[in-house]
Amino acid sequence: MTTFPLRRLHLRSGEERHDHVSIQLEPFELGGERYLPVPDAVAADLAIQRATGGDMFRLRFQVRLHGPCMRCLEDAVVDRPIEVSEYHEPGAADDELRSDYVADELLHLSAWARDAISFALPDQILCRPECAGLCPLCGRNLNLEPHEHEDEPGDTRWSVLEELRQSLE
Repeated sequence: MTTFPLRRLHLRSGEERHDHVSIQLEPFELGGERYLPVPDAVAADLAIQRATGGDMFRLRFQVRLHGPCMRCLEDAVVDRPIEVSEYHEPGAADDELRSDYVADELLHLSAWARDAISFALPDQILCRPECAGLCPLCGRNLNLEPHEHEDEPGDTRWSVLEELRQSLE
């Protein structure tokens, strides 16, 4: 887990510090599938600005995740630019003014990056936008083998109800 020590910062109100950091990223579990960041360590720009009551943190990096398509299970790749900010006021009574990523004078960059990536992900990770998925009857990949199945005959025990439905239409 990548952290950044805040203890060594000697900023006065209004001053800003920029650092280039390498952040270790963890694999994601999403929808029961595992998505791997490639590479697993990314170069990021970290900016820290001292405000009157606390610190403003900004983090910017590019991420690429590899994993299965949610429709056909083939390989899918998601590229996302990540740009997030976080405010932390030590000793603030209001929880909203304290960052969850700051503890013991350390900024937990890996946890912050993981959460930022999760918010930037699309609702569905697909190999391509027009992915047809898997056939619900036979399980074959409809992208490779587009096909249709003939309607199976219905259960004869329901035939009386089917006749009634048709007579009411």
